[in-house]
Amino acid sequence: MKYSKAEQALRLVEKAGIVRSRDLEAHGIAREHVRRLYRRGLLTRVGRGLYSGPQDRFTEHHTLAQACKRVPHGIVCLLSALRLHGLTTQTPHEIWLAIGSKARSPKESALALRIVRFSGKALTSGIEERRIEGVTVKVYSPAKTVADCFKHRNKIGLDVALEALRDSWRRRRATMDDLWRYAAMCRVKNVMRPYLESLT
Repeated sequence: MKYSKAEQALRLVEKAGIVRSRDLEAHGIAREHVRRLYRRGLLTRVGRGLYSGPQDRFTEHHTLAQACKRVPHGIVCLLSALRLHGLTTQTPHEIWLAIGSKARSPKESALALRIVRFSGKALTSGIEERRIEGVTVKVYSPAKTVADCFKHRNKIGLDVALEALRDSWRRRRATMDDLWRYAAMCRVKNVMRPYLESLT
């Protein structure tokens, strides 16, 4: 069955949840088709160059889906990862994303992004994937996020790192082995040692 450009665009949006206009262009759908669908109310503009269907109900993590669509190589980290895992009472006003130390910094003005540069295993280990509003969101696991919080305690505060450690242990979201492993990987074993020992 052959679909019109409009039908094809709507099917792609329905499948992906949120799409970039350039993603649609890769399927031969010109930006003018996208603009017409938007003007007719068949698409909702959720950010610069980002579209979703009109009936989509946005979740509390809508901005994370937007950010990960905008920065596909970014990994949700630190305060945003804690929030996604339900391990903090903090509500970050920025979206914390980790990118490689040599990766290009995203040029994004519509979303409040806080970019943190990671390298080596600290960048590539402990990544989980979630689907939010049809978008694949990469996020560090609870144990890796706790270790990252201790490593970046000067940016986010030691109290936040301690709260994350206690919550992840109490809710059984991280094992002691994982916490020690990521503490070693992030080179914060000595910093975390007294707190880890107090849990057992």
